[in-house]
Amino acid sequence: VTDASDTELDFVFREIIQKIKFPVIYSDQEGTPVNWRNLTIQGDGEVEMLTRVMRDMDSQNRPIPLIVRIESPETQEATELVLGHLHYGDSTLIRQLRLLPYIEIGAVALFVFLGFAGFQIIRKNEKQHIWFGMARETAHQLGTPVSSLMGWLERIRQHPEKTEDVSDQMARDVARLKQISDRFARMGSSPKLQAINIRELMSDTVEYYKRRIPQTDKDISLTLRDGDSLFVNGTPTLLSWALENIVKNAIDSIDKTKGGEVSLSATLEDGDVVVLVSDSGKGIPRRDWKNIFRPGYTTKQRGWGLGLSLAKRIIEEFQNGRVRVMRSEVGKGTSFEIRLPEHAADEEKKS
Repeated sequence: VTDASDTELDFVFREIIQKIKFPVIYSDQEGTPVNWRNLTIQGDGEVEMLTRVMRDMDSQNRPIPLIVRIESPETQEATELVLGHLHYGDSTLIRQLRLLPYIEIGAVALFVFLGFAGFQIIRKNEKQHIWFGMARETAHQLGTPVSSLMGWLERIRQHPEKTEDVSDQMARDVARLKQISDRFARMGSSPKLQAINIRELMSDTVEYYKRRIPQTDKDISLTLRDGDSLFVNGTPTLLSWALENIVKNAIDSIDKTKGGEVSLSATLEDGDVVVLVSDSGKGIPRRDWKNIFRPGYTTKQRGWGLGLSLAKRIIEEFQNGRVRVMRSEVGKGTSFEIRLPEHAADEEKKS
């Protein structure tokens, strides 16, 4: 204000003082609050409360001095006179904005906590599925040879004279138990890779499941397509386990009332041995092609969803290979592709 006229003072009052939204206090030369705006302070101790508020304002913003310049008409010298100070604080919006980062950090922390809690629940459920599935897989692996041995023992009791006839079958079941024990023992250690004739392994798997298909499921046929002998780098016990799980899944996908076929083949492509397991079962929807390898995922009423996930882990983590659903159509069947590195001394093995 350069002039003490009513026009300029009225402008300051209307355009500045009345429109401010933040708290402001005017104090005199001695620092005593005189007037204020946008503050609701009433009652006893008003000056003390205003003084505390004014100090808080000064810690946020430097007070503005109200200075009057008086020029002497005789000496033409200007004298400055401080009438008081204006103290101002932050508006309600500014205070709310200051809280916004804390609210955002709190929201993010809550989101992270809920995400971590959800992840822990999912992980716990997955672990339970794995434990239950491994227990069921153990019972499944041991069940057939153990029950077979019990049957042979009963036959020996009833026909002692035929002991030599069943000894070969019992030896085969004992060898199967040893193989199962070796499978579980190798799951926790780094397997030693060696040359494996993949066709012999596939032939053993086919013959094993042919003996296990119930008499009521005679319409389910297992075939091994013709091809050359191919050698891969792998661990026989683990690789046969993975292959058996995939073949078992193919057999289970076939409608027992209609029958079907499961076929196995092996070819050489770009330095990899490609094993193809195809069936004429119910097929897998496209959206579930990746889910079927997840532990705990199953479409069977009595399944634990561990067979294919175990096969994937064996092939990809222990055998340096890959497994995927190559083709599947609902109602027409599925083809699984297993890619394994060819043994470097393949020609030497053939000779």
